[in-house]
Amino acid sequence: MKSFLVDQDGYYGEFGGAYVPEILHKCVEELKNRYLEVLESEEFKREFDQLLRDYVGRPSPLYLARRLSEKYGCKMYLKREDLNHTGAHKINNTIGQILLARRMGKKRIIAETGAGQHGVATATVCALMDMECIVYMGKTDVERQHINVEKMKMLGATVIPVTSGNMTLKDATNEAIRDWCCHPADTYYIIGSTVGPHPYPDMVARLQSVISEEIKKQLLEKEGRDYPDYLIACVGGGSNAAGTIYHYINDERVGIILAEAGGKGIETGMTAATIQLGKMGIIHGARTYVIQNEDGQIEEPYSISAGLDYPGIGPIHANLAAQRRATVLAVNDDEAIDAAYELTQLEGIIPALESAHAIGALKKLKFKPEDVVVLTVSGRGDKDIETYLSFNEK
Repeated sequence: MKSFLVDQDGYYGEFGGAYVPEILHKCVEELKNRYLEVLESEEFKREFDQLLRDYVGRPSPLYLARRLSEKYGCKMYLKREDLNHTGAHKINNTIGQILLARRMGKKRIIAETGAGQHGVATATVCALMDMECIVYMGKTDVERQHINVEKMKMLGATVIPVTSGNMTLKDATNEAIRDWCCHPADTYYIIGSTVGPHPYPDMVARLQSVISEEIKKQLLEKEGRDYPDYLIACVGGGSNAAGTIYHYINDERVGIILAEAGGKGIETGMTAATIQLGKMGIIHGARTYVIQNEDGQIEEPYSISAGLDYPGIGPIHANLAAQRRATVLAVNDDEAIDAAYELTQLEGIIPALESAHAIGALKKLKFKPEDVVVLTVSGRGDKDIETYLSFNEK
């Protein structure tokens, strides 16, 4: 039986691994040796589950979207991660990782953020656990996600604007790794997606797998079976997608559809469609598909969505694409904006720009009336209202 989950060496097929500078080798090894022991312990599970329930507000609802179902000719369920505390799926992961950091005796937390949702979620759990919090964020994103920056500061975090590269997520990640290299002993780096060196992709996927665990129970209750015909999620680094598919990844009855950011079009050079355009490379400690030029230099990605403009992709998803286990569609800026308005006007739910890419994939698909489809609304659109409005004025 072929498995699409991580192997004991930290690889998904030929993707993954841990390519880290010597100075971080000890930190990454320590993490690798501890994370499963902690995550699988009864004490951790109890504390994690209780916080997810009483602090985050889980389980998040699985909502049958009747008007969307009618429009696309299937039974369309929305997994409402936008209803979590802090407004996205990111909090599932930060709670798990801060509990791990505390058990490892770390005192100082660093994180990178693009759209700011992971930054807010990290600042939130640091406030909860009384830990120092430093968030690296590209200057471009600081400007376009101003409200999230103010939230982080209000929560007591230090937000450091990054001015290298095109000043977005990739550059913020570079700076966070640099910081970690300077403070390896007392610092824990909470990575927000299924990217980075092993064990991060696996750890983040496991912590987010609460999403698919709930989908199983909720579908059984609503449909009398615990699996859908299709799962749909947006993918940048890929944490909400990994959580959505985790318990179904080896179940061939379930189709997996991932929507990546097409930007202004994959042929324009203004894009973040890593799977369509990427070649094998190494980024932030993992071997995966990377958008790069002929010389192997990483190209600057572009997307209207601050959470999807990453030039790489989590190794879990690179492998799913390479093995044809997942269908990956590029959804352009304008298609995502249209989809956001469609969801808002059909169902009264304003999605985050990231999630709007998943909705945007629907027009590219054909369903049968009896198909059960679960689409994850990874976050809510409060943070993106200005972008929606300014795009519409053009």
